Amino acid sequence: MVNSIIRLLRVGHRPTVATAAILLVTAAALTVALTLDPGQVLGQPRWAKPLKFAISFALYLGTIGLLVPLVRGRRAQRVTRWAAIALTAAVVVEMCGITGQAARGRLSHFNVSTPVDRVVYAALGAGSVVIWTATAALAVVLLRQRTLTTSLSRGLSLGVLVSLLGISAAFFMVVPSAAVGTGAADPGMRLVGGHAVGVPDGGPGLPLLGWSTTGGDLRIGHFWGLHALQALPLLAFALRALSARVVFLRPERVRARLVALAAAAWTAVTVLLVWQALRGQPLLKPDEVTLLAGAGIVVLTIAGAWIAVRGSHPATGGKRTGARWTFRLAWRGGQSPARRRGPAGGLRLEPARTQAPGRRPGRGRAGVRRGPVGGPRRAAGAGQPAAARRGAS
Repeated sequence: MVNSIIRLLRVGHRPTVATAAILLVTAAALTVALTLDPGQVLGQPRWAKPLKFAISFALYLGTIGLLVPLVRGRRAQRVTRWAAIALTAAVVVEMCGITGQAARGRLSHFNVSTPVDRVVYAALGAGSVVIWTATAALAVVLLRQRTLTTSLSRGLSLGVLVSLLGISAAFFMVVPSAAVGTGAADPGMRLVGGHAVGVPDGGPGLPLLGWSTTGGDLRIGHFWGLHALQALPLLAFALRALSARVVFLRPERVRARLVALAAAAWTAVTVLLVWQALRGQPLLKPDEVTLLAGAGIVVLTIAGAWIAVRGSHPATGGKRTGARWTFRLAWRGGQSPARRRGPAGGLRLEPARTQAPGRRPGRGRAGVRRGPVGGPRRAAGAGQPAAARRGAS
């Protein structure tokens, strides 16, 4: 693990990746505190929330830190670096506020019971705005990049956009509503807004996660949408790795379509989870309408994947012919690999056509004899003395 972190520090944006590594260490320490300290806040272990945020922020910052070196262009690089720095600073503020409140035995978000609680909540709200703004800036930069493969570019840009949607789900937590933020299970705590819908915050919830089991919970859609930033780029990398073994994944356009389809499905599930929560339904107790909508998303995703790969072929552009196709390594560029320098050269896979099944080399239509595959063709009698050719005629 240490070697992996060192490699990430070398190739990624160092401040961001280093903060992600520190958060992983913090998560390990919080895990120990969670097992040793039985203290609770609103019916949940008080170190559970800092632990969840430490892991989530570590994944988020680690992904952002690896995205920064992929950006090309002086202006785009400047915007990306400043956005990453602002995002890192906001995450540090968020973690300090959440962990500090847990140490005091107080709720961090929505808590305005005392002046200290109000200051911490205001700082956390400002940090959330900075995180959303910095992520939006990264999305704009990634959408304008043209130096990446289509599938990876879509995975990165759509992952950031869907992540923005997940972050935006927190808007419903702070908007005054009759259903959201009905109060806390602890009568001595004053809240504005909340996670739960239809029930007080702090009621029965899933182990460690704390998601309500008696009413809706907006944290579920928030969590799912937020981590599209990791899932969609990882899908693009996985499809590229599988393309060496799976024939229909070799065309770049097929992989790009599958990534876009996954982004659409991820967005639909995020919207469905937020909609389910706003109707006061627990995650594990959906009604018939929610189940029908979820089944529709699954069916449409499967149908879309079938359409995306239907008729795909690595060399014929989706049109199957009678000829067989293989792949070979070829050097891109006119110079030898030893002399070739710069980004224009490199090894790549290119299709090498073989003869059609059932056909053998023989005479062509105009007396042309077919030679070896890829070799020159010559007319019948070529290379013989002129007298021999006249005698043959």
